[in-house]
Amino acid sequence: MTHAVRIHTPGGPEALSWDEVRVGPPGPGEARVRHTAIGLNFIDTYHRSGLYPLPLPAVLGSEGAGVVTEVGEGVAEVKPGDRVAYAGPVGAYSEERLVAAHRLVPLPDDVDDRVAAAAMLKGMTARYLLRKTHRVEEGETILLHSAAGGVGLIAAQWARSLGATVIGTVSTDEKAELARAAGCDHVVVTSREDLVQRVDEITGGAGVRVVYDSVGRETFEASLDCLAPLGLMVSFGNSSGPVPPFAPLLLSQKGSLFLTRPTLMAYTARREDLLETAADLFAVIRSGAVSVRVGATFPLREAADAHRELEARRTTGSTVLVP
Repeated sequence: MTHAVRIHTPGGPEALSWDEVRVGPPGPGEARVRHTAIGLNFIDTYHRSGLYPLPLPAVLGSEGAGVVTEVGEGVAEVKPGDRVAYAGPVGAYSEERLVAAHRLVPLPDDVDDRVAAAAMLKGMTARYLLRKTHRVEEGETILLHSAAGGVGLIAAQWARSLGATVIGTVSTDEKAELARAAGCDHVVVTSREDLVQRVDEITGGAGVRVVYDSVGRETFEASLDCLAPLGLMVSFGNSSGPVPPFAPLLLSQKGSLFLTRPTLMAYTARREDLLETAADLFAVIRSGAVSVRVGATFPLREAADAHRELEARRTTGSTVLVP
């Protein structure tokens, strides 16, 4: 038998249970993967709490790295012995699992398993945000919330390598140092500074072309107020809670703004898009343009402690669970 971290009912971190589970042989189109590292993401807490409901009992986790041990009928994408990583299919909090083979990405020899587990979901998210949702160009000024978080540290480095001026937000002075080291030209400590006022000062009243907001409820309206006319609001998370309903007229009143709520799965639904996105991520990691910071590791069976640290905003960079 193998083990997995599951929820049987939604709730707080105490709802996470270390269970024995059975992983059968892979079916057609599937591969069996033995995990070596698993990434922790804020969406895991949404699944655990029931904000994003899952069929129960549910194994949490949306990204991981490991080794293929067996493949099912018709699988041509991977073979036993391949080092692979993935982002998206829920069920990563496990020692072993079955994964649809077309969602697995072969790992380059010089990309470490823990780096891959820490970077797949967060790094590919940064890639679609910066290169697809809004294609960041040299000389642009962007606003990036949670700049010391997992996505933030990767996105800040990547945007800086593209020649953008990056304004990052953080909650503490300690996190501000991490954000600056990652390439943020300006850092706003939102616990003691007024975001809209600071962005107005930094941009000389012009505002920014795009805001990348993973915080949600606490920052949404201020983010809109930081945008230049015709600017784009990218709401890709809600760590402070979901954004309350609002009238679309608000967007016209604040400067004919655009709003999108994207997901990684939509941007990587086709295998060719998934492989292209992962290749771009591996390229910036291997070139040194992006350094993936693993801020903490926890044994998989202690996932509840990792959730507590994440929700208390005591984590920086990426957190990895190790089976």
